[in-house]
Amino acid sequence: MQIFKTIFRFTCQVLNSVIKWKDGLWFHHPFTLMWQKNRHSIPDNSPEINPPAMSNSNSHSQPVTDESTFSDRITMTNQANSGNHDWLARFQHHSKLLMAWVEPGNFALYYANHAFCRLTGIDAPTGNLQHQGIHLFDLFINVDAKTLEQLYRRHLLALILRDVYKINHSQWRFLDEPVIATLNNSPDSDPHCVQFWLRSQHLTVERINPELDEFSDIDFCQQPIRQIILNPIWEQRLNLENYRVRGQLLWEGLDVTHQETIRQLISLLIERDSLLRSEKFRLFDQKMRSLFRADQILLLRVKRQEVKLFTSENDQLIQTQVYTWDSLQGSHFQAAAQANQVWIVANLESHCQTECEQALFNQGTRSLLLIPLSVSAAEAEMPSQNLMGMVGLTSDQADNFDSLDINHACALIPALTAALRQAAQSQFNHIHPAVEWRFLEEAERRSWGLPPEPIVFTDVHPMYGISDIRGSSNERNRAIQADLLNQFNLAMAIVDAANQSQPLPLLQQLRLDLSAYIERLDKGVTVDEEVTAIKYLKNHLEIYFEYFQDCGDAAVDAVNAYKQECDNPHECIYTARDRYDRMIYEINEQLRQTWERWQVRMQQIIPHYCDHELTDGIDHMIYVGASINSQFTVFHLHCLRYEQLRAICDCARTCFEMRDRVDTPLQVTHLVLVQETTVDIFHDEQTEKIFDLRSSTRDTRYEIVKKRIDKALDATTQTRITQPGMLTIVYSSQTEWTEYQQYLRFLAREGWVDSHIESSTVEKLQGITGLKFARVRILPESEPSSSEE
Repeated sequence: MQIFKTIFRFTCQVLNSVIKWKDGLWFHHPFTLMWQKNRHSIPDNSPEINPPAMSNSNSHSQPVTDESTFSDRITMTNQANSGNHDWLARFQHHSKLLMAWVEPGNFALYYANHAFCRLTGIDAPTGNLQHQGIHLFDLFINVDAKTLEQLYRRHLLALILRDVYKINHSQWRFLDEPVIATLNNSPDSDPHCVQFWLRSQHLTVERINPELDEFSDIDFCQQPIRQIILNPIWEQRLNLENYRVRGQLLWEGLDVTHQETIRQLISLLIERDSLLRSEKFRLFDQKMRSLFRADQILLLRVKRQEVKLFTSENDQLIQTQVYTWDSLQGSHFQAAAQANQVWIVANLESHCQTECEQALFNQGTRSLLLIPLSVSAAEAEMPSQNLMGMVGLTSDQADNFDSLDINHACALIPALTAALRQAAQSQFNHIHPAVEWRFLEEAERRSWGLPPEPIVFTDVHPMYGISDIRGSSNERNRAIQADLLNQFNLAMAIVDAANQSQPLPLLQQLRLDLSAYIERLDKGVTVDEEVTAIKYLKNHLEIYFEYFQDCGDAAVDAVNAYKQECDNPHECIYTARDRYDRMIYEINEQLRQTWERWQVRMQQIIPHYCDHELTDGIDHMIYVGASINSQFTVFHLHCLRYEQLRAICDCARTCFEMRDRVDTPLQVTHLVLVQETTVDIFHDEQTEKIFDLRSSTRDTRYEIVKKRIDKALDATTQTRITQPGMLTIVYSSQTEWTEYQQYLRFLAREGWVDSHIESSTVEKLQGITGLKFARVRILPESEPSSSEE
């Protein structure tokens, strides 16, 4: 009955604020008068509950309650007041607030409102669930009985401190901390995410056996309240069977599926891995189509006057067509790009002029949502074209997208832009000339109607190397932190100036929120803070600029200062990040130019496949062998291995020169991974990569080592095997070391490296042992080696 009272009082408090104007007189709404008349007619006695230990079983002893109390009281009360609060049923029927009465201890559901039943798919027209045997943890995928028990213990601890030890606090903030869970039995195919809270403040607790005191060794009066309530040790000490709980546990929740999906998408997009990796794109495709109720994802990649169109198919991104930018003249794509805003095509049939749009229409597309992704004017390849690309979503239904979809798309634009920029650096490339002959051969075969054959190169020698910018992620986080703190301090100056003009409670609360945000930012930033913090300022500060302009000269000056600092394509303070981006770009560009210059020389030794990728630094993958070029000999292999080392040393010297020329805290490490045994590579048409390794034990081992070796540790010192300004060579056999020891001697003779060699063992990598490394200092161009001295 207590839950019914809670819902009833909450509803009437809302309606109590509804007042009407009639004949020049203010008067309260009749619902409020009805509440005042009937508020004491609801019984106030609460059943006594003895909570058992947590369990999934329905065989636990039920709370000590009158079986007829709950449903009968509701029926009697409804009959007594049927003429008065029929509105309550109507109100609950349309409310989106999820509410349920839950038995403390085992979380059996006793009663739930219409919104709860509708979302979970429970068939309970009256909301009475006490005979259905449903537990709260049965409804969620990622919240089990153990998780709920931990949450319950935390709530119970606060009640025990209050009722048993008489230690109270006006507001236990952790009680308002929400939990996000995914429903297990959503009526439709897409899972729903629910953010919920437990309300336990109205419960009372008494200890059954006072002699059994779990905290007899603790003087709570001497403990700081925050330490007590947040220490899980105290929670785990609780003996649940020794406490009698009176009252009902109130569960409240909201459907936050859209918000959670956007958060997950942002987190996915800002990860370092390319968006076009199959598993990452599969998740991206699934979540985007779910969020926007779309059938397919489109991706337009714009480079100079060329537009490549990619579509999602079987969780892969497939290039379907190439257009010129001029051929899209008058299209919705150009309209979205020129407006530089999210663009809805409500009905493609009514305006379908270009070849691209006609092709989409013929494939069944009837409406579109277009999200243009732009670069700054300085980055644009053409003066009149700042468009980097465009993400589109299609539907076979006209008028499928609306203004809410526009809001969701706008929230994703920064993360989408970053992901597309990263993907474009490595995946939109052409077939390497050294292996192009095999692709042309296969194309000719298929043109004659012959069945496809896999493109495989067997027994090729892998040569992997990387020049990695050490600490780039930390440096970017510091840049994000500096920019956000600068912008929040300017925001604080605006609020302070407005508050001096006219002190208002809302301004004071806004100042407290900004102060708390600044304090949190001062301690560090999280991965999604770059997006969420700016969104907070736009939604909670910038919307009031019109009002602040009327709050005196000081407020006007503060607003103008804020706007001036944010007057850039990013629409936020981007000073520190711009310096960081420029520095990373310059380092990457210098490394790329150096490596490509050496690649020209290396290709002259013998044609071989080489792919390089720019992220925070540059890594390269070389495959060479007779299956790629029939003239291949072991001499060519040794020449290429030596040239690879010389090229990396030259990359290091490029970094030395830049370090001397530009003041930067960023340093670069260099590593080469040696493997004497050969591997087999093949082209998988279902992935975005040109080549993958065959799934043999030998090849899998190499792939695992390649992915993790630059973060590996010295087994002896527990320090990173890569160090700034040094060349690290990783090998596994004495034969490999003998060969590369000779190369190091040659390099020292030429003045590339110092003659002193450090060596040790690499710590175990995911079950792989036996790796060793040698490390030498790379010398600046003018510095002689120690052997020459």
